[in-house]
Amino acid sequence: MQPRFLQLSDVAAELNVSDSQVYHMVRSGELPAIKIGGRGQWRVERARLEEYIQQKYAETAEWVQENPLVDREPD
Repeated sequence: MQPRFLQLSDVAAELNVSDSQVYHMVRSGELPAIKIGGRGQWRVERARLEEYIQQKYAETAEWVQENPLVDREPD
């Protein structure tokens, strides 16, 4: 069984990005997270991470539709 909440380092590993990139995503509000404990450690709920990933797939698909790859004429 997978844990419900992930540390930022776990999220970074899942997304194959740096810990600091995940921290920025959380602090900017892009990726929902909670702060827990006396030292205020960040945790991301696995379900929220999966929602975030699906949102990024949708945004990417929309971007691809709006920015089609155009073949360049040969020189």
